[in-house]
Amino acid sequence: MRAGRLVVVVLAAAGVWTAAAAQVHVGENIAGGLPWHVAALQGARWSLECRFKPVKFQDTAYNSNAWANRLSRQARGSQGGRLPSNDGSCTVTKTGGRGAVAVAMIKNGEARVAVTTDPARPAAVGFF
Repeated sequence: MRAGRLVVVVLAAAGVWTAAAAQVHVGENIAGGLPWHVAALQGARWSLECRFKPVKFQDTAYNSNAWANRLSRQARGSQGGRLPSNDGSCTVTKTGGRGAVAVAMIKNGEARVAVTTDPARPAAVGFF
């Protein structure tokens, strides 16, 4: 029974090390990667969930080892920004209002766009 527990602990430690090794250090440039934009017509409200490969960044002068692998926003109307890495995906969900909600991303001149008018059907785009 102890051998089984030891295997589980070793596999868990290997998974943590793999995730930490996969992180990219972006320093203070937390918004220097893939651009995203949400367009919301007629004052529609929305929530955005973006996922990307883990990155380490400098959160404060004292914390240079913060990490992130997702971005969440809730808003009304149009808004845009950038992910910290050049790979990622975003899902937008309409949470209210009358109009449609669209999400777009561009990478290397290729644009991906998805639109939704139904709160039960989120729209998703991404580059991985």
